[in-house]
Amino acid sequence: MKIVILDADTVTSGDISFDCLEEFGTVTVYGLTANEEVPERIKDADIALCNKTRLTRENMCNAEKLKYIGLFATGFNNIDIEYAREKGIAVCNVPGYSTEAVAQHTFAFILAILDRVGEYNETVKQGDWIKSRTFSYFPLPIGELSGKTIGIVGYGSIGRRVGDIAKAFNMKVLVHNRRSVNDPTVEQVSFDELLSRADIVTLHCPLNADSENIMNDESFAKMKDGAIFVNTARGGMVDENALRRALENGKLLGAGVDVLRNEPMDADCPLFNAPNCFITPHIAWAGLETRQRLMKIVCKNIEMFIKGETVNNVCGN
Repeated sequence: MKIVILDADTVTSGDISFDCLEEFGTVTVYGLTANEEVPERIKDADIALCNKTRLTRENMCNAEKLKYIGLFATGFNNIDIEYAREKGIAVCNVPGYSTEAVAQHTFAFILAILDRVGEYNETVKQGDWIKSRTFSYFPLPIGELSGKTIGIVGYGSIGRRVGDIAKAFNMKVLVHNRRSVNDPTVEQVSFDELLSRADIVTLHCPLNADSENIMNDESFAKMKDGAIFVNTARGGMVDENALRRALENGKLLGAGVDVLRNEPMDADCPLFNAPNCFITPHIAWAGLETRQRLMKIVCKNIEMFIKGETVNNVCGN
């Protein structure tokens, strides 16, 4: 079989190998693929693998041999699922591979805002401790997680792991989820109640018609004064101008954002240089161990497909 990787550079910087794919066929690797380049690159492919490259009805219509699309991701909104279903093309994602990494990154943001390690490190490097009259100086307020309330929007595998970590910090856990949550250690509440009661609000739900722009001026206004907001899910769920306003007017103590509406970041992104806003470039999923796990599952998905036992097929065909 002919296997084509369309955006290898989004998965590896040379530290992840694609060798496991070679047992299934001939592998052609492209670092990145522009939309207009897709038709030519997949026209003879049996299997197309991608992370964020868009595969649409228009650029797949001449790929007559294509029978399998494999994602280097959990999300699949870049794939025309309706067209794939029409053509009997399996679309297989990788659920659950980044749970530990994203939960860890969520708390990296929270701790960066509350403990202010980066800011205190800078003051020490500037010589402020050398000049201090006392053994300990604390001009920047810090705080404890214990006793605080975290509000988790979306209680899938990542949301649950964030809840587990929060409980280890002796926090109270509120959850807003579309389906009923069978977990007596958390309290399931409405979205508005979660916003009003939580000291920290963190998003872990998929981007869809219901969640798009879920965090807007009205939502931020309902949050506690001095609360923390974290988004490691999808940028489309946040009105970035509204978040900037909530940071500038002091409504929020701080925010941690790993995803934006447009990626890479636009030069005029509203959150660029926003006060008390920590931004990382969509890397919560990108730890080495996480990407190694991702590749193993991608290869296993293909192996099962070839055996006629397709798994993780989001098309259901």
